[in-house]
Amino acid sequence: MSGSQASGLRHGHRRGWLAVMGAAVLIGLSGWLAHRPAAAAAAPRPDSAVAVDTTIATRADVPLYIEGLGNVIAFYTSKITSRVDGELERVAFTEGQHVKKGDLLAQIDPRPYKAALDQAIGTEAKDEAQLDEAKRDLARYQVLAPHNLTSAQTLDVQTALVAQLTAQLQVDRALIESARTQFDYTTITSPINGRTGIRLVDPGNNIHATDTTGIVMVTQMQPISAVFTLPEDELGRVNEALAAGPVTVTALARDDSTVLDRGTLALVDNQIDPTTATVRLKATFPNTKETLWPGQFVNVRVLLRQQRGVITLPTVAVEHGPAGEFAYVVKADSTVEVRPLHLGPETDGTVVVLDGLQGGEHVVTSNQYRLEPGTRVHVISGYVENAKPPPAAAPSAEVARRVSPAAAAPR
Repeated sequence: MSGSQASGLRHGHRRGWLAVMGAAVLIGLSGWLAHRPAAAAAAPRPDSAVAVDTTIATRADVPLYIEGLGNVIAFYTSKITSRVDGELERVAFTEGQHVKKGDLLAQIDPRPYKAALDQAIGTEAKDEAQLDEAKRDLARYQVLAPHNLTSAQTLDVQTALVAQLTAQLQVDRALIESARTQFDYTTITSPINGRTGIRLVDPGNNIHATDTTGIVMVTQMQPISAVFTLPEDELGRVNEALAAGPVTVTALARDDSTVLDRGTLALVDNQIDPTTATVRLKATFPNTKETLWPGQFVNVRVLLRQQRGVITLPTVAVEHGPAGEFAYVVKADSTVEVRPLHLGPETDGTVVVLDGLQGGEHVVTSNQYRLEPGTRVHVISGYVENAKPPPAAAPSAEVARRVSPAAAAPR
């Protein structure tokens, strides 16, 4: 066999071997492609439902409030001043101390006024002795007069002297009372139960009855009042509430959530301010913990009435569309529908639904932006299927404002 023939034979074997390998690869690839659709069909498809949280529309008793801005004022305030002139010997209170009516607050040097009192008492004693002597002389003249042993003029003069000394004795007693009053003024006591403020004068200073600064301010803290305003349109409802009995009033801090104290409505002012179309009201609070302070601004809520057995819903479940408020309600087939809502008063996180929902319906509270009517949802928290709705409970927060009802429509 020549060399060229041997080379051609080798190339023929190589081409045959490559052809066999290519055929094997093609058979394997076609088998893999043939089995691929079945494997893909067997793989689980990802869940297309939207994960949401839900809540249950429940019935509860909800208080209906109206709110106004108020200012706390002391029930009584007394500026402690001196009614006599003199040196302030002693201050008997500590700044910020609670004092009772009659407690000693300050002492003014009493010695000049004690001397004046003693002098007035001495003058009374002298005049009383002279009156006694004049009365005895008059008695003797009255015995002698019928026997013409004394003149009528002497009797008249003595009678006038007795009357004069009697009148002088009355003047002396009035002077004693005045001197005793001035002496008592040197001891300054609290006229009310209250709390002392900052001391305005130090011991050792001379003070006068004409001073306007005073020594200290005493403010009654318990009870305390708040004066606030409401629109004149609310006057009718407030009067209806007052006619039904005592009206509860709640004082809140400026954050509109922290309750400072609860009291009762004391009165409604007898006129409406025409410049602001508002009416002033006054409420009284026990202030046992002294959370209210004179001059403090507070939000005041007046309880008009209790709304019994109304449908309530968390405010996070309410959506706002061009035509009003609505919510996504989960149906039995795990899809959602859009439900227009007619809303009532809103609480801190809770709103009253006047129309649009029934008690026990499940409402979406999260991921609403991913929903549209008919979307399938997967509930991750909020309730268990077929579980009974929880019992209705009165909301812990109070109604702060009224939401104007509006027809709702899906966005």
